[in-house]
Amino acid sequence: MATALTPYLERNPPDPAPLASAYFIRAVSIPRRGPMRVAPWAFLLAIGLIASLLTGAASAGALVEFPNVSERSPARLLGYLARPDTGVSKVLGSHSNDARPYASVVVLHGCAGISGVSVTIADQLAAQGYVALTVDSLGPRGIASRCGSGGIDQAFDAYAALRFLSQLDFVDPARVALIGYSMGGSAALYAVDRLMAAQYFQERFRAAIAFYPACAIATAATMTAPTLILIGEADDWTPADQCPHLVAHSRPDSEPIALTVYPGAYHGFDVRLLQPGVRYLVHWLEYNEPAAKDAEERVRAFLAAHGGGTSPGEPTAR
Repeated sequence: MATALTPYLERNPPDPAPLASAYFIRAVSIPRRGPMRVAPWAFLLAIGLIASLLTGAASAGALVEFPNVSERSPARLLGYLARPDTGVSKVLGSHSNDARPYASVVVLHGCAGISGVSVTIADQLAAQGYVALTVDSLGPRGIASRCGSGGIDQAFDAYAALRFLSQLDFVDPARVALIGYSMGGSAALYAVDRLMAAQYFQERFRAAIAFYPACAIATAATMTAPTLILIGEADDWTPADQCPHLVAHSRPDSEPIALTVYPGAYHGFDVRLLQPGVRYLVHWLEYNEPAAKDAEERVRAFLAAHGGGTSPGEPTAR
């Protein structure tokens, strides 16, 4: 079915991974406080890996469009929005707090771009009681991958998502957390560091979580939100040995930084599809069940304590 997004999807096709799967996702009309645009069309979105099938049902979120905050292109960004009171999230949700407005989480993907894994993360957060927005930082820029390349303005994309969520009448603008993976984890750290992206914005994230980020921040960190870093000791892509230095040399006025390093765990330790492990761009990626389960529990507890969300419940699988 051709829609207004068809040219975009043709120019920016999803990663045709061997485990790719296509889904029909219907965008819904979303109440909002301001003039933010939402894509209200039905469309075919080939969205990546079969991890989305772990829920046993198709995703039921919406593809949304919102303004960028940077003067650089693109002028508008896209994202996948999941909420706890609609679709599969409502059916599978274990949360007990259905009162609006909801706490929310911005999700930043890794260097390969948005995929079924990052969509599943949003769906699972929604099932826990959060509104979740996974931002596509590559597609609107016409980039297929940033693996092995330099970074992009992903930290600024996080603030564009924060502003968009703050306009929605079912989101509490004071309870927006940030979570990122790999490249997105690095961007999450940059986003909440007062000497980096945070200096350009008055808005603040309630909490930040970074999975296997690059911890080599040039200056002493001054986090504007409580921060949790989760990384594998054996990670050869974003070495874990830089992270204790970041924590130890954070400024006295920084919000607390919690660090967990998992012995024997590699990059992507929380992705179940990475079993057995694989080598990608000379780096080893492998699922580690004990580390993944512990990280999931820590994320739930951290969001409950600092993100203004619901209490921890039963874990869900990525």
